[in-house]
Amino acid sequence: MQHCYDYPRPAVTTDIVVFTLRNERLSVLLIRRARDPYAGYWALPGGFVEPDETLERGALRELQEETGLTQVYLEQLYTFGEPQRDPRGRVISVAYLALAPLEALQPVAASDAAALDWFEAEHLPEMAFDHRDILALARARLRAKLNYSTLAFKLLPETFTFHELQRVYEIVGEQELDKRNFRKFIRSLNVLQETGETRRNGAHKPALLYRLAGSAVIYHDRQGT
Repeated sequence: MQHCYDYPRPAVTTDIVVFTLRNERLSVLLIRRARDPYAGYWALPGGFVEPDETLERGALRELQEETGLTQVYLEQLYTFGEPQRDPRGRVISVAYLALAPLEALQPVAASDAAALDWFEAEHLPEMAFDHRDILALARARLRAKLNYSTLAFKLLPETFTFHELQRVYEIVGEQELDKRNFRKFIRSLNVLQETGETRRNGAHKPALLYRLAGSAVIYHDRQGT
């Protein structure tokens, strides 16, 4: 049975904030729009959701179509629905946060992206729509989850040293951390697994390599958020 409704139906889009660490800076992937509105402006990857696909599938499809990326961690961030946020009409955007280590990413501009590039999260160009606001919220969400999740681990390769892990927390959290207290905090989460291997950096003593334990893909806080 088909139903016909009198009230207008808004369009739905997804926008994806892809974070990585580049040159020891939190960086985000942006595309330069090839079409109006905001042709020539930098924007987050994303686009309209098809009627027969889920929000997450739509986000993954748009990300692949515009940047060629497929192997990223993805989680829903927030819904942006200001009536005037898109000059094309009433458009609601469901934003996603995506994370991956830099070496796993080889983006290529495609679809309606005229170009793409990495930008430091602290030094952004002029952006289309409300994408600067979306990016700011994504950055705040990532920083807030440092103390109760393993989300920051998604910025690391499969194996890493304790020092590399601490640098991720320091870069994302924008503060230096005491080495002893950081190790105590991480060990309290019980999410690390020793690999039995080491890595030498320069003249320093070889450092143990760890990985995120298979049973600890994401560590949730007590409220389950």
